[in-house]
Amino acid sequence: MTPADLSRTVLHAVRRAVDEDALRAPVPARVRVERTRPGGRGEYACAVALQLAGPAALPAREVAEILRVRVQGAPGIGGVEVTGPGFLNFTLRGPDPVDVAVRAVEAGGTRYGHGDGLRGVTASFAPVGELRARVVTETVERLLRAQGAEVGERTADGETLHVAPVPAADRDLFERLGSDAARWALLRAAPHDRARCTGGDELLVQGESNPLFRVRYAYARTRALSRNAEQLGFRAGYEESVDAPALGTLLTDHPEVLAAAARHREPDRLARQLEAVAQAFFDFHDSASPLPVGDEKPSAAHRSRLALAEAAGTVLAGGLTLLGISAPEVL
Repeated sequence: MTPADLSRTVLHAVRRAVDEDALRAPVPARVRVERTRPGGRGEYACAVALQLAGPAALPAREVAEILRVRVQGAPGIGGVEVTGPGFLNFTLRGPDPVDVAVRAVEAGGTRYGHGDGLRGVTASFAPVGELRARVVTETVERLLRAQGAEVGERTADGETLHVAPVPAADRDLFERLGSDAARWALLRAAPHDRARCTGGDELLVQGESNPLFRVRYAYARTRALSRNAEQLGFRAGYEESVDAPALGTLLTDHPEVLAAAARHREPDRLARQLEAVAQAFFDFHDSASPLPVGDEKPSAAHRSRLALAEAAGTVLAGGLTLLGISAPEVL
């Protein structure tokens, strides 16, 4: 069960409670679930009961209990507990979530995380001329389409995004840095924050200090691993669990990150996600090589690690594409 699946399950429980007249409150458009913080209970937590307590005129813990009995036993959920003032805490069951994520990436390719969560939503934006506003707006349109929204032509009465413009001195950004580095400079900061592009030549540096290079190099490294594996006579296949919790969590949560970036009109969420995936990939690669070392023969462990590495690369390539940035296989 993915976070999106869990969110839908809880939302269904809210609707059921309202339909059964156990809860008299408006049904929210969506329910947010988050990974439990260190020291918390279960794997995921949800504060929807606190949100509904006021409209329902009930204590939040009572609302949580109403929802708990309607979520308990749902497919993929091993246990539900009410904690604190009224939080719902979930323990999942079923197949290894990393296994599920890797197989979903294999099936979806670079479109992994695209969905229909915004199907039925129509968005249109006002025409923009300022450099950064134009780049942010076209990227937001791409993110919305990836979530099933319909994006209309830009019209004067369309939505205007709040985007901090670039200074006049940086209007030559594309000529100075090229398309990929310029787009990263304009999209990495939150739209309402000033983009860090003055003297942005550091985005051309082929080294660890350059976050764009690290993201693209991580992707290129995953492709190199696949080529090397073929030379050694084996291919990826997720056959056993791989001890890479940080990378596995990021891959599992990627669809929700894409959905949030679209809903909130914030491409920087995706840029930060790609940085995190790249770092987690390097950490994983350094701790457990996907390729045999020395006299080792390719094993299920190597095939599984390679499958996880390839999934990370696919997510990086898909994310860069949504940002309008190329993903070269060799750097």
